[in-house]
Amino acid sequence: MTIQWYPGHMHKAGREIKETLVHIDMAIEILDARIPFSSQNPMLARLRGEKPCIKVLNKCDLADPDITQRWQAYLEQEKGVKTLALSIDQPDKIKQLIDLCRKLAASDKSEGKLTQALIMGIPNVGKSTIINILAGRVIAKTGDEPAVTKRQQRIALGNDLVLLDTPGMLWPNVENKNSGYRLAATGAIKDTAISHDEIAFYLLEYLSDNYPDLLKTRFQIDALPAKVEELITVIGKQRGCLRAGGLVDVDRVAKILLTELRTGTLGRISLETPTMMEAELAELSLIQQLKAAKKQERKIKRGSK
Repeated sequence: MTIQWYPGHMHKAGREIKETLVHIDMAIEILDARIPFSSQNPMLARLRGEKPCIKVLNKCDLADPDITQRWQAYLEQEKGVKTLALSIDQPDKIKQLIDLCRKLAASDKSEGKLTQALIMGIPNVGKSTIINILAGRVIAKTGDEPAVTKRQQRIALGNDLVLLDTPGMLWPNVENKNSGYRLAATGAIKDTAISHDEIAFYLLEYLSDNYPDLLKTRFQIDALPAKVEELITVIGKQRGCLRAGGLVDVDRVAKILLTELRTGTLGRISLETPTMMEAELAELSLIQQLKAAKKQERKIKRGSK
């Protein structure tokens, strides 16, 4: 799947983040707890250097709790990284972010010096809601679709702590195709930019393998069909998603599935694990090596003519 959605303000935000990272003391990255790897911005990992980073696994109430714990342990293996799993209905826990920021910045902070923390995250991950809870007032715009925040802003939280808010940003090239599907499934990409059918097929295949009991319970199915196409037909008939002639409306089924995943109605589901991601990254590395070898081979052939 190719993501055809990279608004101009995201390109601008990318440039601003690169410039800002030089001056900040630390970074806070808001991740989707269901896809902690796919929702990480690769730019931050490259540019933050030795500066501390708090990775917030937001929407943990929608994610598989055991897998969330595994992700926290995995992410904290990286030097300077701390994690916090939370959801927006936990304001007291969200406010722990302030204490964690001060603790991480304490070793490098001289008396009276402001601590500047860059806060960033992919679209629709809940960053603006977290900022409003931290500030104790409505500062950042919130919405239930991606790309609400359009520009960078400074937010003083008191006690010498300043947040630098950035627009929710994807990156132009999501190299791991599975990450693209997961970003689309969780709502990081506007629905007008994706094929619902394609995402639903990917999602049902994953859920059949990893959360079969949740599917059976939610859609009242005794035994899951072997093929995804058959499963979509069963769900379509069960939910009355039929066209003239009794054909199943696949688009309607897909929209129901995505809505119920995003709202947690299907259950607490994580779409990736550390082990999965290591395997996918190894496969991606091999693909990239093969592409590079073919490119070099073509270059040599052109040079010999």
